Amino acid sequence: GAGCGRGKMAAGGTADAQARFGHSVKGLLTEKVTSCGTDVIALTKQVLKGSRSAELLGQAARNMVMQEDAILHSEDSLRKMAIITTHLQYQ
Repeated sequence: GAGCGRGKMAAGGTADAQARFGHSVKGLLTEKVTSCGTDVIALTKQVLKGSRSAELLGQAARNMVMQEDAILHSEDSLRKMAIITTHLQYQ
């Protein structure tokens, strides 16, 4: 009789251990899922930042082309004014 009682306690202890193990596995899984989610968010932010950088680079290139046109136009105007100044000096 006494042996049977001990068997029951051991079985109860095993069930308790399994419950604790299941609980810790759930905890670990939750932790891993959270960690994975955080990594995905970080990756997404990085990708968006990269595409934003590309967009800004494109915009900077367009601005440079516009500036270059303005500089060339100014250069042309200065040349014309130098010619006019020379003509005025002769008169």
